[in-house]
Parts: sequence; C-alpha cells; structure tokens
Amino acid sequence: MLKIVVLISGTGSNLRALLDASADAAYPARVVAVGADREAPGLQHAEAYGIPSFTVPYGSYDSRAAWGDALLEQIRVWEPDLVVLSGLMRLVPPKVVDALAPNLINTHPAYLPEFPGAHGVRDAIRAGVDQTGASIIVVDNGVDQGPIIVQERVPVLPGDTEHELHERIKPVERRLLVQTVLDIANGLDLTALSTRLPASIKE
Repeated sequence: MLKIVVLISGTGSNLRALLDASADAAYPARVVAVGADREAPGLQHAEAYGIPSFTVPYGSYDSRAAWGDALLEQIRVWEPDLVVLSGLMRLVPPKVVDALAPNLINTHPAYLPEFPGAHGVRDAIRAGVDQTGASIIVVDNGVDQGPIIVQERVPVLPGDTEHELHERIKPVERRLLVQTVLDIANGLDLTALSTRLPASIKE
C-alpha cells in the first residue's frame, strides 16, 4: 500500500479527490497525513476522513530554509512513499526537494511548460490562447520545471473568465492526479521519469 502525505494551502479539492479514491479498498494508496503552510480550509477534508493533519505556518520562521526544515521534519514522521504538493502555494526549499525526490510530485493548472508559476490560469487568459491544460510533474528545484508525468489539454472558450476556466481545469487535474498515484502504486518508476527532459525545455 502506497503511503502518501499531501501538502496544501487552500481548499484541497485535489486532496479530496485522493481521499475519495482511497476510500475504495481496491485503490492501492492511502493518505496517511495532510500538511499545510497555514490554517487552510482543505484541512477539513482530512478531519472528515479521520486523517491526521499538521500545520507548519510559513510566517513562524525566519527564512524559507528554516520553514523547510520544520516541514521536512513533520513529513518524515509519517514515513511516506510519496509526497503530493496539491495547491501548496510555497516554493519548497532545495533541501526538502533533495530529501524527497523523486517521490515528490506536483499538480499544475496549465499545459507545461506553458504558463508556469502561481497564476497559470490567469496567464493563459491574458495570453489569449485557445487551449491550456493540466499537468502532473516530478518536483525539482525549478518553478514548475520538473519532468512531466502526464498532462492533458483543456480548451479556453471565448469569453472565459479566470474562474470559469479554472473550474473546467480542476476536474481534469483531479482525474490525472488520482490516476498518477494509482500508476505509481502499481510500479510507475519516478526515478526513470526524472531522467526525462524537464518541462522547461520539453518540445
């Protein structure tokens, strides 16, 4: 059984999708803990499922590195096989990435390498493109630049607002995440994936 720690900052819709999937006894992965960098509303999903949670408030530390040390200490308590960044709105310090890689994955609401960063949906709208997407990547020390595990296109419709487009991307992102975790539990080799070209230079 694959043991997962999920890290969030917000409502935790991807977390909820994983919790729903793992409620099925046939799904070979379980969320063992949920962490956040603030008092995130998504922690309520963990509570509803009886999953332990922890908070490592970013503002309580003098530096990102110190926050990362405390975060890594909390993660290690649970001895996870996989850590999922699911809407965690902080760059994870290199020490944390190096300690967890390649078993550290992230979801992103764009078709990487297009529109990396915190405002992928807004940037797609502003660019006037007719399609964007959702991606799941292996985390490295770049900003949404790690090797791509899977991605899928999502159309941008005429007149779309950022909210409307994001609401269409979210179900795709959730589906890809649940399938990716299933694939990892069934033997997908993230070490091999990490030898792929990073998203930033993928053709």
